[in-house]
Formats: sequence, structure tokens, C-alpha cells
Amino acid sequence: MLKTITKMIAVAVLFTGGLFGTAQALPANMVVTGSTNPPIGHYEFCKIYASECTSNGKDGGPMVLTREGWQKILEINYDVNQAITPMTDMEIHGVEEKWSYPETVGDCEDYVLLKRRKLIENGFSASDLLITVVLQPNGDGHAVLTVRTDRGDFILDNMRNKVLLWSDTEYTYLKRQSTAHSGRWVKLQDGRTVAVGSVRTQ
Repeated sequence: MLKTITKMIAVAVLFTGGLFGTAQALPANMVVTGSTNPPIGHYEFCKIYASECTSNGKDGGPMVLTREGWQKILEINYDVNQAITPMTDMEIHGVEEKWSYPETVGDCEDYVLLKRRKLIENGFSASDLLITVVLQPNGDGHAVLTVRTDRGDFILDNMRNKVLLWSDTEYTYLKRQSTAHSGRWVKLQDGRTVAVGSVRTQ
């Protein structure tokens, strides 16, 4: 019951405009500045799951976010966060970096892969579900899922159940999948911070 009430409140807040008061100084959707290399983990993932790293066809622009779509985003973000226990790739696989679909345990990018797959199964377009690499405030790398909509880019994160606009998070955004091709990546212009120096993101 509490879960249902929380979701109903979140839906109501979004569609009365309540989520957009703090981010008006920044664009609702992230700014792309050019192509870049994929993270090594995603490059290796695409060797195994080649069908998930192909062209997305013509980009029709961000999806139109409906109440039903927002409800499904909240539901999948919450359900995956509850179902998977966080563990590092070293703990799970004995290697520093391995992207894979989780069953009961997973690293941050594994949560992202599972959320992306579940949203695609529910009718969302791959061009609007973009794996994104960010920096946490402590400088550690992290992966989240960006859902691109006409109301802004929303972030699905294994570190929180609340779904926020990208500009309302504490992260510095570095790069994400291309909207046109799921195997290609693009650089992001965060706009809130000075340029980050030498950061290993692949």
C-alpha cells in the first residue's frame, strides 16, 4: 500500500509541474557535444549482445511522457532496485569491469541494463533509454539510465528510488549512448561545473 501511495504522489507531482521548479536555469534535456568512445565494459557487452547495440533508426525526438509512462518508469526503477543486491564486478566476476544482466546481484551498470531491457519490453524506444556515465561528488565513476522525454531527461539510479531530472542530481555528466545507435556514444556538456580534468571513463 505504501509503495502504491508513493507512486501516486510522484505521478501527481510530475503532472502538476511540481518537479520542474529547481532546474529552469538549465535545459531540461542534456546537451550533446560530439562523439566519443564507449566504456570498455559496454564495448565488450556489445560483442555478446550485438542485437542490442545497433541502429535505432530515425530519431523522432524525445518521447511524449504520459501518466502511464511515468508510472511505468517509477515502477521499474523501484522494482529493479529492490530485486538486485549491489555488489562490485570484482566480487561477482573476479574482474574489474564486466557488464551483464543481473539475476540477484549486480554493479551499477547491471541495474541500468536490466531497467533498460524491462522498459523496452514495455514499449519504450531504445533511442530514449540511454546508458549514461557520470561522476559522483567523490570523484568515483557511476552508471545511470537516462530516459529522454519531452519533459526533460530523467535519471534512473540504483542509489535512489526517486526519479529526478538530470539537473536535479548531484552528478557530473560525462557521456551516454547515442540516440541514433545503441552501440555508439556521445559526449555531454554538463553546464553546472567547470570541465573535469583527466578522468578515466572507459
